Amino acid sequence: MAIFTIKINGKKQQVDVDPNTPLLWVLRDHLQLTGTKYGCGIAQCGACTVHLDGVAMRSCSLPISSINDQAITTIEGLSEKADHPVQKAWLEHDVPQCGYCQAGQIMNAAALLKTNPSPTDAEIDAAMNGNICRCGTYTRIKAAIKTAAKVG
Repeated sequence: MAIFTIKINGKKQQVDVDPNTPLLWVLRDHLQLTGTKYGCGIAQCGACTVHLDGVAMRSCSLPISSINDQAITTIEGLSEKADHPVQKAWLEHDVPQCGYCQAGQIMNAAALLKTNPSPTDAEIDAAMNGNICRCGTYTRIKAAIKTAAKVG
């Protein structure tokens, strides 16, 4: 076990965990930030996506020891009142069905729009590739990203 000080959603937190503990489990089990979901455990589905210094990363395969001083943002920290343009567009387009993958989808879309505020369809497809939605809401996801891009 080791003590790690991490900056998460704008606040410094200390956790005492094994250095190999994936960030996902630190978030969920130690900090009770349960918006980030466990999907596959091998960084293939995207349900566990968070931002590290603004870059979308899969937290299930990222050991806490690799974080260093990078700022972590989870779905809980994306906006104070769930009013980020992507979150608002998600509701406008009625994207979620079961909702399980949505935090990861939203975090990935927000990172895309931060670096590319006016993505083409092909750029959206490329950026969102690998974020799996078992309900198949991909058409609504793309529409929501386009709407958020107009607002953003």
